[in-house]
Amino acid sequence: MSDLLASKITELGKAFNDRAGELATRITDLERAWARLPDPNAQYIAEADNVLERAILNAPSIRDLSSTFRGKAIVKLAGENAAITSANTTVGAGRSAGTSLVPGQRVGGIFEPYRRELVLRDVIGSARTTSSSVEYVKETGFTNNARPVTEGTTKPTSDLTFNMYSAPVRTIAHIFKISRQMLDDGPALAAYIGRRGTYGLKQVEEQQLLFGNGAGQNLNGLVPQATAFAPAFTSVAETAFDRINQAISQAEDAEVPVNAIVLNKRDWRKMLGIKDGDERYISGQSPFGLQEPRLWNLPVVATNAMPAGEFLVGAFGEAATIFDRLDVEVAISTENTDDFEKNMATIRVEERLAFAVFRPEAFVTGDLEGVVTSG
Repeated sequence: MSDLLASKITELGKAFNDRAGELATRITDLERAWARLPDPNAQYIAEADNVLERAILNAPSIRDLSSTFRGKAIVKLAGENAAITSANTTVGAGRSAGTSLVPGQRVGGIFEPYRRELVLRDVIGSARTTSSSVEYVKETGFTNNARPVTEGTTKPTSDLTFNMYSAPVRTIAHIFKISRQMLDDGPALAAYIGRRGTYGLKQVEEQQLLFGNGAGQNLNGLVPQATAFAPAFTSVAETAFDRINQAISQAEDAEVPVNAIVLNKRDWRKMLGIKDGDERYISGQSPFGLQEPRLWNLPVVATNAMPAGEFLVGAFGEAATIFDRLDVEVAISTENTDDFEKNMATIRVEERLAFAVFRPEAFVTGDLEGVVTSG
């Protein structure tokens, strides 16, 4: 009996010690948690450089909050704090939709306007020159007295006359100004300017090849030198297709192979959409097939450089030539005028070329619609 009592006393003592240890551990944890709690009498100090945090803590609706608060609190940011929500994060007049807190997602690169497809140079002959002008001799007259003759008699005399012509090399160029800081911060910007500048140069080149009047530093273009449309025959119920065919025939009188037709893009689209009397497209591949740009077995150069309602046909391959003196060059300099003092850079884009039209009569220009006078 005494042994059983001793065992029970030992068991109770052990249970008491275990329970006391658990309580001690929980008390220690509570003391540590309490030590981490802020002083209820202390005031929170916002970081000096955190504008938003300082504005919220200074708002009366926030200072009056307690454990008994119910409802909503409104914090108004005004005055110097307005920069938080309307930061101008871009250079120039544009304002970023993002704020200094939630920046907008920036898509890389610069989105440039669509560029006109420049195609006229593709059908004109080209060569190179190392001179400041291109001179060429052209036959201006041919008296052909050739005929069958009797043996032993005097042969008839024919005559040829020539004249010297010159096509001066012209420079097409422009410059852009950019700060050295922009070159450092956005190195791709220089390449972008060079690309856009080159396109601007080529756009003017195509306009000059077509319409340059030869005055001053202008090229002598095709349209001012071309023969006016005056066909040798007319067609019944004449259409634009007929006028193109008549113009081709007129240009072929120059005995040079006609190799292209230049039209405005809108005019070409109108032609593709023409239907016959049964409301069927006259083009077997319209509107769902691949329509090769050709008329009367000649390639069509569709470009917005040609005004709507007008055309030009001719021997672009043999009757005219572009002589390139300097290919397009993009140069950057920091020593132009006062660029060094102002920490600026100048980007120059230029080319040099001459344009010679050997046989102006091999080109014919006119209107796609209108009354014509037979030649």
